[in-house]
Amino acid sequence: MGRAFEYRKAAKLKRWGHMARAFTKIGKQIAIAVKAGGPEPENNPTLRAIIANAKRENMPKDNIERAIKNASGKDQSDYKPMTYEGYGPHGVAVFVDTLTDNTTRTVGDVRSVFNKFGGNLGTMGSLAFLFDHKCVFSFKKKDGLDMDELILDLIDYGVEDEYDIDDEEDSITIYGDPKSFGEIQKHLEENDFEVVGAEFTYIPNDLKDVTPEQRESIDKMVEKLEEFDDVQTVYTNMKPEEAS
Repeated sequence: MGRAFEYRKAAKLKRWGHMARAFTKIGKQIAIAVKAGGPEPENNPTLRAIIANAKRENMPKDNIERAIKNASGKDQSDYKPMTYEGYGPHGVAVFVDTLTDNTTRTVGDVRSVFNKFGGNLGTMGSLAFLFDHKCVFSFKKKDGLDMDELILDLIDYGVEDEYDIDDEEDSITIYGDPKSFGEIQKHLEENDFEVVGAEFTYIPNDLKDVTPEQRESIDKMVEKLEEFDDVQTVYTNMKPEEAS
């Protein structure tokens, strides 16, 4: 399995460690998708992708439907994506992906954690060179699937020829250009692939080795950041423990 898969697997375990918090984050994603494309999944590809993610995380159907209904209400908060980046303890790069309806509150919360752990919050884009922005699709395997042919069909959308196979979930994960999210999703759906996960992610291109003691302090910083409801995902370029 590739570097991206191992990193995403480790990040995912941390990301969805607490189910209630995970559902809150998905609810915000649904709110943005509904506002942008309407409440009907069949007419809103972004919403379809988020619902697939929600099901993969075992979010109950009632919760999903309630989130869509609430997102259609007039009093729904206006969330927007914001990213914050800087260096945490021991020079590890930290990238914080958020959805917020109050940027003043969110940047204050994030900065306080960076300061508490001796880090430095930088300007937007300052760490872009350390992370590759990708869209990620996971879909169920199909009998007789020719992956080389599928990748060739999607190469114009920036899909990489390196992909990951998860035998436990019987699925395949591909990585592509985030600008081509809609085109990739459309191709998979039109060719009857069952999409079980679709998201945007940041994959570090220069993993940093850390000692067990250093890992502990960085993990504490990440956990503190993830306590905020506005924070969707925290990425670092710290080498995953199982890959050390």
